Amino acid sequence: MTEPSSVIRVKAGGPLRGIAQVPGDKSISHRAVMLGALADGVTSVEGFLQGEDCLATRRAFEAMGVLCEDSSATGMRIHGVGLHGLSAPAQALDLGNSGTSMRLMSGLLSGQAFSSTLTGDASLSRRPMRRVSEPLARMGAYIEASDAGTAPLRIHGGQALKGQPFELAVASAQVKSALLLAGLYADGVTCVTEPGISRDHTERMLASFGVDVRVQGRRCELRGGQRLAATTIDVPADLSSATFPLVAAAITSGSDVKLPNVGVNPSRAGVLKILEMMGAQIELQNVRAAGAEPVADLRILASTLHGVEVPAALVPLAIDEFPALLVAAACAQGETRISGAEELRVKESDRIAAMAAGLKAVGVQVEERPDGIIVQGGAVSGGVVESFDDHRIAMAFAALGAVAPDGIEIRDVANVRTSFPNFVPLMAQLGLQIEEWA
Repeated sequence: MTEPSSVIRVKAGGPLRGIAQVPGDKSISHRAVMLGALADGVTSVEGFLQGEDCLATRRAFEAMGVLCEDSSATGMRIHGVGLHGLSAPAQALDLGNSGTSMRLMSGLLSGQAFSSTLTGDASLSRRPMRRVSEPLARMGAYIEASDAGTAPLRIHGGQALKGQPFELAVASAQVKSALLLAGLYADGVTCVTEPGISRDHTERMLASFGVDVRVQGRRCELRGGQRLAATTIDVPADLSSATFPLVAAAITSGSDVKLPNVGVNPSRAGVLKILEMMGAQIELQNVRAAGAEPVADLRILASTLHGVEVPAALVPLAIDEFPALLVAAACAQGETRISGAEELRVKESDRIAAMAAGLKAVGVQVEERPDGIIVQGGAVSGGVVESFDDHRIAMAFAALGAVAPDGIEIRDVANVRTSFPNFVPLMAQLGLQIEEWA
């Protein structure tokens, strides 16, 4: 077997201690660029995530005539072109590995006068896109995809969109957001009702830009044609990224870690509730507002964890954090059961299969189910695992390495740059015995 292009090696060591600033929230950073581009005036963004996914969104809008200027290491000034000011890109817009970019931009670009094509890497090109293209077609959008319903997506411009009521079968922030962004260009009202709670960053940020978005329970609506006014956006630290040092500290004896200014939006906080159910000692300190988003300083202490059956209502509120939660389950006493999580199979990888394979490789007993997984906690040895080209799989096993007596090697980890470009030095700063080899 040839040596992989890059690997992370982690071995058990002492406790994790200290304060570390996790990078900005990926979901909010994407939306800041998109809405800032459509606004009238200059939007200032602080805390922007300089990860590959968000940079792909930035490059796409720059290719459509939007000037984005760096004002600091994580600051940006976006010179908005107005609701109808985007220009036709000279070539296909390559969104790399970012499913959020592709799905949200499908809605936004459906309302343009020009046509566009969205492409991505091999992983993104396998991910399902009919979940957005089909409801957008009900509004009058014309989107061509592959026979399998995947990218590349050819979005035909000049379509007359009409607002529609939507009853989603599955709660999805990406589908909801795509429809609301298309709704900005539609005649009449676009109304989306979900069966459960999903992330509400789009609704919150639209309101920050002056859009009248009406939210009542699991229903939200807006009227087309509203203009966006430039604003200032403070991007909090990403809770999904914070989960990796949180879990590593929880499972490592003697640890005491503080992560400042982390977003604790209730539609994202399922991971904190699940960890607390498992016995994690987490403190939310200095809870406050950063613009439209609630934030807090998170402190976590080494904890004695126990297995749980994750409540179905919390699954969609922690869908991106399950790789890290399964690491916590591997170190917990007893059995952890997760079901109703079919969405994990169509992320950057099949995360149920990827985590099951990796956990077995390091000595953990697991049972894979079609919609979830059962983990028997308490026995981690070490070994070599594959990331399956998925940043969250890579970082989850790096966290597990903190307690692996034989160490863990994670292969093909360049993908970590999509969401957490300084992951290795940050974890090393806290005391994790971690190194990356190119």
